[in-house]
Amino acid sequence: MPTARRFQRRKVSAAPVWPEPPEEEISREWSSGDLRTLGGQEPQLEDRAPGGIATIERLEKQPPVRQPPTVPPPEAKPRPETGGRLSTRGVAWVGVHGGAGVSTLASVIGGTDLGCRWPDPEAGEPARVLLVARTNSSGVWASSRALNAIREGRHPVGMEVVSLVLVADAPGRLPMRLARRIRVLRSAVPIHRIPWIPEWRLGSEAKRTPRELHRLAALADVERN
Repeated sequence: MPTARRFQRRKVSAAPVWPEPPEEEISREWSSGDLRTLGGQEPQLEDRAPGGIATIERLEKQPPVRQPPTVPPPEAKPRPETGGRLSTRGVAWVGVHGGAGVSTLASVIGGTDLGCRWPDPEAGEPARVLLVARTNSSGVWASSRALNAIREGRHPVGMEVVSLVLVADAPGRLPMRLARRIRVLRSAVPIHRIPWIPEWRLGSEAKRTPRELHRLAALADVERN
C-alpha cells in the first residue's frame, strides 16, 4: 500500500512582489511638477496611451488653420436726388419677356436698358418707355399682359408708353393668327415692327440698316431731346 505524500506548508514572505523605488526618487518625481515625466525622463511616444497627451502635443505642433479673408460688402452707389419721380429726359427700353432684344436695341439706337422691369422713380430713370417683344406667340401674348397691367394702373406713376416694338423672330410673313392679334394690340398702343436681321442673330452689326430701324431711332431721338 503506497504511502500518502505529506505536503509541507511554506512560510509566505512579507517582501513586496514589485520592489518600490527609493523614497528620494519618488519625491523627486512628484516635486518636478510635470505629470508628463516619470523620474525626470520624457517617455517615448509609443509608451503613451493613444488619444492622450501625445495626441495633444501633435495637435499643438500642427500649423494653425488659416481663416479666409473677410471681404467687406460693396458700398451702395448713391442715387441721384430725384424726389422719387421719373425723369422726363431720355427713353428706356423694357422687355415684356426675356430675350425680346432690349439690349440690342439699346446698344444700336441708344437709351436706357431696363431689362424686364418698370423704371424706378427713386433712381430717376426715364418716364417714357418703349416696350419690346418678339413676334412669336409667347411674345405677342406677353405684350397683351403688359398692356393689360398698364391699363389697370400696375406701373410707376408718371410712366408713359411711347410704342410697342415688335422684333421679328424669323424671316418671312407672320401667320394669320399672330397678325390678327397684332392688329388688336395696334388699337391700344402705337406699334413699330422691326424685320428679321440675320446679323443680329450672330451678335454683329447689320450690313444694311432697314428703314424701320431708322424710324424707330428718329422716334427715340425726339423723345430724348
